[in-house]
This record gives sequence, C-alpha cells and structure tokens, in this order.
Amino acid sequence: MRTDRTRTAGAKDERGWLIAERPQVVVDLIARIFIVLAATILCSAAPAARAQQILEDFFIYIANDRGDDVKSLLARGIDPDSVDKNGDPAIVIAGRGNAKALDALLATKVNVNARNRYGDTAIMMAAIAGRLDMVKKLRARGAEINQKGWTPLIYAATSGHDDIVSYLLAEGADINAASPNGTTALMMAARQGQLSTLELLIARGADVNHRNETGASALDWAKNAPEKRLAEDLRRAGARD
Repeated sequence: MRTDRTRTAGAKDERGWLIAERPQVVVDLIARIFIVLAATILCSAAPAARAQQILEDFFIYIANDRGDDVKSLLARGIDPDSVDKNGDPAIVIAGRGNAKALDALLATKVNVNARNRYGDTAIMMAAIAGRLDMVKKLRARGAEINQKGWTPLIYAATSGHDDIVSYLLAEGADINAASPNGTTALMMAARQGQLSTLELLIARGADVNHRNETGASALDWAKNAPEKRLAEDLRRAGARD
C-alpha cells in the first residue's frame, strides 16, 4: 500500500503547529521584533536629541549674554570647552563682548586659550571689541598675549583701542609681533587710520620700517589714508619711503 505523504489542511507537524497557521505565526513574530527594535531606537535617540538641543541653547545663551542661563547649564554638566557647529569655542564667543557669559565660563576650568578655526582666542576678541575689563579678566586667568600669529595687540591696534594697547604693552606684549603675513600692530593702525594708536606705538618704540611679506610698510599704507598726519608722524619717526 502506498503511503500518502500529503497533509490535509489543518494537519499538524511534529511540533504540534497547524501547518496552515504557521505563516501567520512567523508574521506575528517578525512584527513583534520590529516593534521592540523601533522602541529601542526611539528610546536611545531621544536623550541624544535632547542633549543636542541643550548644547544649542548653551551657545544661544552665550551669544545673548544670558549669564545666569549659561551658569545653570554649566551646573548641569555642559562642558565649558564645548565648540559650536562653526568650530567656535564657547569662551571665544563670550569674548566678543558677552561679559556675563564670560564670567560664568571663567568660574569653571575652561581653557582660556582655546582657538576657533581662524586662530582667534577670547582675549583677541575682547581686544578688538574694546573690552578692557574682559581683557584683564582673561589675562588674569592666563590668556596668552604673545602667541604665534595674530595677537591681541594687533587686534586692539586695528580698532584703535589705546587703553587696551597700553595695558597689553604693560603686560609684556611684543610691540613688533607680526601676523602670519608679517603685519604688525603699527601697520594695522596705519592701515585703519588710527592716528592716536599709531602715535602711541611709535612712542613705545615700534619698528617704523618693518615690512610684511608683500613688501608693504606702515608708511606705504599711511600714504593712502585720508589722515595725512599718519604719514607725517611715521616719517618724523624715521620711516623710509
């Protein structure tokens, strides 16, 4: 007698499952696994998204000089050396004139010499912004003033902030320090038409004949300035055409 190896609908296999129902069991199992995985992903993504939002708030508070809010987030564990999406450290953003935010950061172990993608530091930002009070606070925390490249002195001279120029020189800033292209504080004062700053730097012994990598000198730039006394002062100090 031949044995019929076919199974009728509703027949059970060796494990007791109904063959007709087996595909539905597999579908249900896959669906449950997918739900569990999706829930796991969502749960792990939520804290990350929240942390990113807190970090964004942190930089908004600094830029708007909301010192108490900055202090609050620092107390919650935000890294004071955090960098924003543009590569700007928190301390550099604060250095642009946001004094309350700066105070909050300086109350931590923040790196005061952190640089942005252009090489700017917080004390350089404070110098060009004319914030002597912030320059002094940063200097007291160890901010460098004679680093290689552009310096706080060059930035202060560019904007004509004589009080900051005088302070930095008293702190030991190199009066003839040059930028990567060889430009000095005196040259920038001449280029920007900052007469009083130029006279201050000349009086303190700045090199009036220094030239940058293009061969330009302070006098070259002064001759093109509307203020004729710039060139006159430089020539009187020994600048050569």
